[in-house]
Amino acid sequence: MKSILQVTALGTALALAGCSALESDKVDYRSSTVKAPSLVVPPDLTQLSKETRYTVVDGGVSAIGLKAGQSAKASPVAASQVGDVRIERSGDQRWLVVKRPVDKLWEPVKGFWQENGFLLAMDQANLGIMETDWAENRAKLPQDFIRNSIGKLLDSLYSTAERDKFRTRMETNAAGETEIYITHRGLSEVYTAERSDQTVWQPRASDPELVAEFLRRLMVSLGSTPEQAKAMVAGTGPAKLVSAVTTLEGRPVVQIAEDFDRAWRRVGLALDRTGFTVEDRDRKQGIYFVRYVAADAGAAKEAGFFSKLFSASPEKNPDANKFQIAVKSQGDASVVSILNAKGVPESSTTAQRIAKVIADDIQ
Repeated sequence: MKSILQVTALGTALALAGCSALESDKVDYRSSTVKAPSLVVPPDLTQLSKETRYTVVDGGVSAIGLKAGQSAKASPVAASQVGDVRIERSGDQRWLVVKRPVDKLWEPVKGFWQENGFLLAMDQANLGIMETDWAENRAKLPQDFIRNSIGKLLDSLYSTAERDKFRTRMETNAAGETEIYITHRGLSEVYTAERSDQTVWQPRASDPELVAEFLRRLMVSLGSTPEQAKAMVAGTGPAKLVSAVTTLEGRPVVQIAEDFDRAWRRVGLALDRTGFTVEDRDRKQGIYFVRYVAADAGAAKEAGFFSKLFSASPEKNPDANKFQIAVKSQGDASVVSILNAKGVPESSTTAQRIAKVIADDIQ
């Protein structure tokens, strides 16, 4: 009888543990300290890093055909504030504005990501950009009886088929405040069509709920209460704004139905989400200096993504993959142009692809 009672008590405790797990936070990240798996990358966007430790996985971004001249009314920017931290929203975009200089926020924000289980793959204060490595959200693991019973003992045997990466960008606005943007990129592991025993990693859509959750957590880290942060992040913004790819004097450009400040913000977020390497930026001139690589998928698959794609072999033309993304005001709207490394407007196939990638992400 005593043993039966013990078994019953154990079962009750495990059941309660399962309920607790189901009610726990929806994010629990752990960055991998081992070498990342070899990934097969579609032949479109990849990020080329100056150093191999800045390894980033990218894939093709589909472009949706848009009619030239298509526009929409600019939506207002909504703001809520607690202390020196407030959240602003335009369309479906959210970002934080903090009344502190970037140099006073860099280390606290860096510590925030580390406290949430991430390692930083990029830490460039001069550009105002930090980026996590690929990490797994352990909160997505199934909380079944076996895992609740012995999962902690055999935790390494459990894994999800998803990885996430987050980029944080900080900029100083005209008022001297710091704007903090968070963007998300994701991967999913899927079986290949040829063989059911082989898998590849493929890009998946950005998750706005994950971005909102980390904005909320960052607000708390910077001084807001959990209740205040949750209330300010909650809610949806106005309908998305529309961008369009068109042609100007024989070269591709992106038309955005927003003023310069909002267009600059949206283009920067689009570059972050689609994996461009932003080497520098000049807001006064409205220019992002970026690297873009149209990868050869066959070669990447044969050689292995990390072993060859970011090799240190010298380039015949070091400026071949460098571009300038120029954002210019045009009344109440803005025009985004693709320039080569020397600032000359581009009309190449690569420039057309870049314009479509930016427009497809912004819309």
